[in-house]
This record gives sequence, structure tokens and C-alpha cells, in this order.
Amino acid sequence: MKDYKRVVLITGSAGGIGRATIQHFADQGWIVIGVDCNDFGENFPSDGLFIKADISVTSQFAFLYDKLKQFTSSLNAVVNNAAIQVSKPLVETTVEEWDKVIATNLRPVFVGARYAHPLLCTAGGGAIVNVSSVHAIQTSANIAAYAASKGGILALTRAMAIEFAPNNIRVNAVLPGAVDTPMLRGGFERGVNSGGTVSERLDNLARRTVNGRIGTAEEIARAIYFLADNTQSSFMTGQALVVDGGATARLSTE
Repeated sequence: MKDYKRVVLITGSAGGIGRATIQHFADQGWIVIGVDCNDFGENFPSDGLFIKADISVTSQFAFLYDKLKQFTSSLNAVVNNAAIQVSKPLVETTVEEWDKVIATNLRPVFVGARYAHPLLCTAGGGAIVNVSSVHAIQTSANIAAYAASKGGILALTRAMAIEFAPNNIRVNAVLPGAVDTPMLRGGFERGVNSGGTVSERLDNLARRTVNGRIGTAEEIARAIYFLADNTQSSFMTGQALVVDGGATARLSTE
């Protein structure tokens, strides 16, 4: 019997979690299609496809899926990972900044589902994994737009799971906590978790987790893969998988 290679589309593929997820799926034998508004650079899987596109611009989806359909006629999984942050007080956040965060983090999950749904159906079903955040359930000051977008993803995940179940498409969300990525370190530069060197700030975050460290992009990639792989999570849909080292399990008053 000829081996069948599954195909996954991963947005935000040039970032920390995106790159780790690209690599993990490729290591498991999947064909990977990556999408990002930034260049990926070298080392993209040789049997895959990288498409440079800005999915915060809705019209880019037609371009993206035209390129995708020239490469494959079906999808087995979609990972919605693209995201940006604006770190400033709510009353100082401009409408343009708010809209940019929603347009990058939340709206593509909706628009992308409209385009991906027929290709997932062609494959006989599959999985959508939305990368939300612990900020969807517990958040902090000066990150309201990001928290709202990630909370919206969590609600949308449940709605999509219900609507897509008849097509054998499972929809789940991963909620990462503090993970050592360029986005996290970029937040330090904007004054998030201020005080001390980058190493000291990372240590401060680590102390807030139950297991005493922050996560790696590879650990989030494995959680994403678990939800995408139908042999491991076949009875899961509409769920939120928190991967945060236990940070949300501990009382803030402790």
C-alpha cells in the first residue's frame, strides 16, 4: 500500500512557535505548508511550500489559497498560529492598533476556515488547531487587545467545533503560557514584566509557574501536534488545552 502523507497548513510559521511546529510536523512525516508575512529563510522542509502573505489583509487569502491549491488538493490539518501583540494601557491603545491585533490574531481564524473547510472535507475530515493563549482565561495589565483577540479565538473554537463536526473536522485550541520566543522577549523591550536583564525577567516568569520554568516552542509544537493528529486526540473537539507549566493553577494570592 502506498504511503499517504498528510498535509498541514501553519500560519505564523516564521515565528518561534511556528518554526518549531513546522519542524515537528515535518519530523512526523507530514507535508508542511507555511504562511507568514516575514521571510522564513533557509531550512524550510524541502517537500513543503512556504507562502509569503499577510493574512491580516483579507484579500491576501485568495492569493494564498490559489498558491496552495496549485500544490495540494486537500488539507488534513490547519494550525492558526499567526499573532501580534500591542503592549500598552487600554486608554492609550489606538483604534488602529486594536484593529490590527484583531485583524492579525482573530479574523484570519474565521476567514481561513471559510477557505480551508472544502479542502479538509476533500480529505474526509481533519483538524483545526487554533493557538490561543492563557490570556484568554487569565490576563494582566496593558495587553487588552491581545487578550480580547485570544479570548475571541477560544469562543470561536467552540463554535467552529459544533458547526464542523458533521464534516468530521475537529477544532481545538492550545493556550500557551510563558514560552521563550521572540514575541516574549520583544514584550520585554516594550516594558512588559519590566525590571532587570532579560535573563532576570525570564527567571521572574519562571518562578510564577508551578514547575519553576518557562516553556519552549518545541513543547507547544508537540501539544499542537497532539490535537492535530487524529490517532491521539480523536475524541477531542471544542476544547482548550492549557500548556503553561501550571501558572494558571496557582492562586495569585499565594
